[in-house]
Amino acid sequence: MTQFAITFAGQGSQSVGMMAGLEAQPAVRQAFDEASAALGMDMWALQAIGPAELQSQTVNTQPLMLVAGIATWRAWQALGGAQPAVFAGHSLGEYTALVAAGALDFSDALRLVKLRAEAMQDAVPAGTGGIAAVLGLDAAEVMQVCVDAAQGEVLEAVNLNSPGQIVIAGHRAAVERGMALAKERGAKRAIMLPMSVPSHCALMKPAAERLQTALQSVNVRVPAVGVIQNAHVKAFSSADEIKAALVAQLYSPVRWIETIQAAAAIGVTTVVECVPGKVLTGLNKRIDGALNCLAITDIASLEAAISASQA
Repeated sequence: MTQFAITFAGQGSQSVGMMAGLEAQPAVRQAFDEASAALGMDMWALQAIGPAELQSQTVNTQPLMLVAGIATWRAWQALGGAQPAVFAGHSLGEYTALVAAGALDFSDALRLVKLRAEAMQDAVPAGTGGIAAVLGLDAAEVMQVCVDAAQGEVLEAVNLNSPGQIVIAGHRAAVERGMALAKERGAKRAIMLPMSVPSHCALMKPAAERLQTALQSVNVRVPAVGVIQNAHVKAFSSADEIKAALVAQLYSPVRWIETIQAAAAIGVTTVVECVPGKVLTGLNKRIDGALNCLAITDIASLEAAISASQA
């Protein structure tokens, strides 16, 4: 049988009507109903109607992406999909992966990601942080740009997404200097991203402290299937290590290139993106062209991914 990985996307993959291709699956609506009850807001309306501006607010995006991923995972299970060799999630998607792997209860994860989003938003006053994508330079070149453009402010490479696509974050003025310097040094493009929070950099340490406190009262179990966590590119086997990795993740880079390479190193040949969308699938193909990278967007692609994982 094919060795496959299930991956879950994070912030930036949301879109209005993202579940339309899967809404006929009872498991999908059930997951959204559970989330709506847990959070006291209509999560189905948020995904179906939006508007996009409401979806893109961090405090809404994070719970929305979690429920979309779990709804898709439950549809996978309902149609007879097997357990993968390993799970992984990009940033916020790590929480989805931990729920799918049995390490976190869905209701606990929903409350955690809402608190996480609020803590991230509160950590940096509006307008003082920035986050940008740099295209066409490798990770080492972008890291050097960050060192040279920081000028005493925070500027770090925070998402190592794929060869030639690195995201930087920190103080807004430093990010703007970094964008300009990256272009001078040969970047094809440098684009400020429409996100209100400079994720995964040192500015998130106050948010990490709040998350650490919240995690103390959350029950985390050893997952049934390993979850490769972003900050360390490692699947942990104790609750304390999993919690510590979630805290570190807030102010550490998402090492996605290494995550996919680690999955391939244990024999994974197929990688499935288990949230409606194709953002990770595009990255995964660029990381390792030998991998069979599949995106679930509707019932047909879900069934095709299940078939591919069983081949």
